Amino acid sequence: MEMTFWRAGILSVFCLLAACDSSSPTTTANAPAATVLEGKTMGTSWRVSVMDMDKNRENELRGKIQSQLDADDQLLSTYKNDSALMRFNLSNSTSLWPVSEAMAAIVTESLQVGYKTNGAMDITVGPLVNLWGFGPTKQPETVPSQAQIDDARARTGLQHLSVLNQYGQQYLQKDIPDLFVDLSTVGEGYAADHLAALMTQEGISRYLVSVGGALVSRGLNASDKPWRVAIQKPTDQQNAVQAIVDINGHGISTSGSYRNYYELNGKRLSHVIDPKTGNPITHNLVSVTVIATTALEADAWDTGLMVLGPEKAKEVVRQEGLAVYMITKEGENFKTWMSPQFQAFLIDEQH
Repeated sequence: MEMTFWRAGILSVFCLLAACDSSSPTTTANAPAATVLEGKTMGTSWRVSVMDMDKNRENELRGKIQSQLDADDQLLSTYKNDSALMRFNLSNSTSLWPVSEAMAAIVTESLQVGYKTNGAMDITVGPLVNLWGFGPTKQPETVPSQAQIDDARARTGLQHLSVLNQYGQQYLQKDIPDLFVDLSTVGEGYAADHLAALMTQEGISRYLVSVGGALVSRGLNASDKPWRVAIQKPTDQQNAVQAIVDINGHGISTSGSYRNYYELNGKRLSHVIDPKTGNPITHNLVSVTVIATTALEADAWDTGLMVLGPEKAKEVVRQEGLAVYMITKEGENFKTWMSPQFQAFLIDEQH
């Protein structure tokens, strides 16, 4: 099994785009058609929509996309013991550990957001994720004991991980031997940004790319309109739209607690773990969407804000000036809140 993580609630409106790109009355007869490529990676799916492309180029691009994503998975997976990340995790060394510039950049971004969220976004939370059965290990048959939770928490903490640069070489360093870094919360964002870079490298200037729930767009769609993205309602109902945004060349990512869960002893346990308590979150914030300069940045923020809960998250959003859309569950109903920065991207909102 590959690195599996779930990002709630982003619909890239590929179904809507496909309709308006190919047969909408607003599309001229000679307008170029959108080509949609898709596949699997990191335990989720990827999708790329680009403009008019012949079959040979389409097949070539699909191969390049899949190869790049396979390499990203080999970099970040916690399900493959030979991945670059797992080699670091499985090492008991506290010496400098050489890593790629990509790995250093991902960890640096994650640590920065982690400290700005007062540790709510914590990529060292792996022991707790694994303890609760949301990592490579199986789901527990009983709720972990407080002693087990305390033991796992003792092996976590952003302060135990550093990124260093010496003479142009990047390194990671941990100060406890059994620190376990889990980058699944930011992997989709990084991979989406990496796909966007590949599009640019291939000379493609109009695209919408997604990996799981992280998306990046550039240019206009086949109808010469901005790419639009739908935020999903936080229900088990597929393709129910809560809001539509024009991300305008930005990255977007959503974190949610309403689908990736399991029930144990009659309790629903969310995959979102609070590093401070060591337990799955129990507050009423069910979805957080962030729009940022990069999908990696958006992906890091949505996780931290999701852990914080609605009130603390709003404080951080205001302090950092973030473009954020949050959905809370109030009884049987849902309530939405957005920052002024997010309002600028909003096209439509369903009530």
